[in-house]
Formats: sequence, C-alpha cells, structure tokens
Amino acid sequence: MDLSSLPTAVKTFECLGAISLLIQTAEFLRLRPATAVTGVWSWPIQRADLAHASASTQRVFDALFDDALVHAHLWLRALMAASLFFGSTTLTAAFLFASGIVILIRWRGAFNGGSDFMTLVFATALLIGNLATPFFGETLAWKAALWYGCIHAVTSYFISGAIKLFSVRWRNGTALTHFLDGGIYGPLPAHSSFRRPVVAVVCSWAFILWEFAFPLALLDPRHALVWCAVAGGFHVLVFRYFGLNRFFWAWLTMFPAIIHCAGQW
Repeated sequence: MDLSSLPTAVKTFECLGAISLLIQTAEFLRLRPATAVTGVWSWPIQRADLAHASASTQRVFDALFDDALVHAHLWLRALMAASLFFGSTTLTAAFLFASGIVILIRWRGAFNGGSDFMTLVFATALLIGNLATPFFGETLAWKAALWYGCIHAVTSYFISGAIKLFSVRWRNGTALTHFLDGGIYGPLPAHSSFRRPVVAVVCSWAFILWEFAFPLALLDPRHALVWCAVAGGFHVLVFRYFGLNRFFWAWLTMFPAIIHCAGQW
C-alpha cells in the first residue's frame, strides 16, 4: 500500500476511522440499559450539572438525551461511519463531528479519555478536507486535513514522552509497576518480571525515548513506518493490560496521515 499517494492515504484514513467509529458506536449501543432512565448513568441524574443553565437550555438537552433519540442518534452514527468505506462527504463529516461533541457532553467531556479526543481530531480532519475542497482544491484540502491529524497524533506521543521524562517515578521504573498493578489483571504477581527494578527501568526508558522522539518519524516515511509499527505494538499492550481497545483504533486511524506527511516539508 503506497501511503505516499494522497488518494490512498485519504482512503485508508477514512476506512480506519470507519472501523474505529463503528466499534465505539457498538459499545455505546450495548451501554443503553446503563444510560436509560433507570440506569446508573441516567440523564435525569446527570442533568443536575445544568442547574445553572436557563430553562430553555435544559429543555434542549433533555430532548437531545431522550433515550429514544439517543438510540436513533447512535444507529445513524453507525450508518454514517459505515459510509466512510465509500468515501466521506461534507454532510457525513459534519454529522460525525457534531455527534462527537454531543457524546462528549453526555459523558461530561470524555468517555474514554484520549481516544475520544483523537476521534474528534479524525472527524475534524474529515471536515477540513471536505469543506476546504471547493475553495482550495482537493489536493491542498486533503493535505491540510492529513497534516492536521498528523500533528495532533505526533504531538500526543511527544507530550506523553516529555511528561514521563520529567517524572522521577517514570525514570526509576516505579510508575510502570504502579500502573500495571492497577491494570485489569492486576496487581502483578509477586514473581512478575516487571517487579524487577532493572526490567521496569529498561521498559520505562524504552517508552520514554520512543514517545519523546516521535517527531523524528516525520523526517522520512521509513522512519514513520517504524515508529507507527512500534506504536501499534504499544497500543496492543495497553489493550492487553488495561482493556483500552479504543486507543488502538483511534491512533491507528492517524497512522496513514503520519506516514503520508513524513518527509513532505
């Protein structure tokens, strides 16, 4: 697959985004009993956050988060996401962007942390590519869209690495053990290799240096392929130990943008 080709990069970007969105939407649909009026995450409870808002604003959100409308919204979101396999349009991009904002509001800003942010970055990139095409031409518009996604993805890795670099607990390996103890299979067994100081330090510094140096991936497409391959393995490990499957797909969506933009200065 030649991701240096703009049409191929855009198509791959759209298809991976479709997969990510479909998985997320399926998860939201499975959560419907928990978000219904009698559920643990019911809107009548959460609407207390809007106590300061006007009565008209509250009515708007009451209608928006009515269980029947939420159900219809999620199925329409799935349909729009599936349509990305055949290419995006301004209507599709605008709906997915607005849908992302609505879902973030429903979950008080984030349902699954960084993956929500990266999904919104994807929807924004789609919007840029489609909205800008009539004014600047398809090539420039989609280059801008891919660069938008690329910069956000690369920056997210770099900042994560920088934060770890300035953290004593990450540099000495204790943070890694602490996080793994809190994973879905934690705490770690007493005989786990990750409890050995040398292993914990080596693994921690491997993550730190890889993330902090991620901008170097943009020097050459071959570098980008290596960094993205490592990133894929990293997100598989995050899924394995913490159950964060959305992170894998949200960031995988950005890999075509990173690889396409690498070396194009």
